[in-house]
Amino acid sequence: MRIVLTGGGSGAHVYPALAIGRQLLEEERGSEVLYIGSKRGAEAAIVPSSPMRFETVDEVRVGRRLSLSHARGLIRFIRGVRRSKTLLREFKPDVVVGTGGSVSGPVIYAAAKLGIPTLLHEQNAAPGRANAALSRYADVVAVSFKDSADSFKGARRVLATGNPCAANVLCANRIKGYASLGIPPGSVIALVYGGSRGSKTINDAMVDMAPLLQRLPNVHFVFVTGESYYEGTMARMKRVLPALSNYIHVQPYLHNMPDVLAATTIAVCRSGASALAELTALGIPAILVPSPNSANHRQIANASSMVEAGAAEMVAERELNGADLFARLQALLQDGDRLARMGAAALEMGEPRSAALLVSEIRKLANIRKAMEMGDCHTPV
Repeated sequence: MRIVLTGGGSGAHVYPALAIGRQLLEEERGSEVLYIGSKRGAEAAIVPSSPMRFETVDEVRVGRRLSLSHARGLIRFIRGVRRSKTLLREFKPDVVVGTGGSVSGPVIYAAAKLGIPTLLHEQNAAPGRANAALSRYADVVAVSFKDSADSFKGARRVLATGNPCAANVLCANRIKGYASLGIPPGSVIALVYGGSRGSKTINDAMVDMAPLLQRLPNVHFVFVTGESYYEGTMARMKRVLPALSNYIHVQPYLHNMPDVLAATTIAVCRSGASALAELTALGIPAILVPSPNSANHRQIANASSMVEAGAAEMVAERELNGADLFARLQALLQDGDRLARMGAAALEMGEPRSAALLVSEIRKLANIRKAMEMGDCHTPV
């Protein structure tokens, strides 16, 4: 099988696409994958190290109001469509898959105009502008959150598949997670992190909370600061708590995050789509601190879906402080029944087989196209 992946700008769009590509290559040996991204997005740094061919088109941002920049955006879009058509005609994909970001616009549009089956994947509860606009051209729109299906009422078909990033934790080893931190197996772990690059706000709450942690002596607190914040956070931590307890583990970054997550009892983190995919795949209760800077308040919508399902609590960043965060953690950790209910609710939301489900759908689209090319125009979509 031959597929094209497109999506970018940030890792939030790139990693789901790569998860789909890896699943396809694992299931369909001999398949070929072309990734079409932009020169400036995160994909330009991430994709070339994967076993997938990487090509670029211009990133396109078309403003909503008529202006000179709007006109320039339209011209770039037209150029992007022409470039995309050239790449698609040369590669001859069976299916084109988009995961969002402005670079996916000209690629999905070009595929639709060339009659190539298309699938869009939306990672967030609130759809991004690119996927919302492109959904009318897609054969299938796959959503991560079931309640976001209503946002794509004009789509031909909407399918709830979860987020393929859940595949990251499928083979996680909790024993290795404990061992990597020097924590006895079976211990209670509260994992506090702000994403791959860290969060100053969450780090500040970590430091403020540190003197209170002695009240929960049987809980191991794992603080992941982000590499750029590590030295400053450690210096402040030592000022407020000169002798760090054996139950406080401060790390700049976790290279084995899936294994550590598998050993985690409760998490405090942002509510990006990929992070929530991993938490729900493992059934981890969470206290979520949505980033106020996410486009269209997507992280707030993501966290709200978790809260409504009973899988998480949510704290606005402006309201986050050490005393309140500790009080929330203490209340949850001392209420085993509620913690278990939250974990069960998270697991109910998760879909660890997401990548496999998406590849199955891609396979169906490819088979439909082949059947139609052979003259069976009555094959159902």
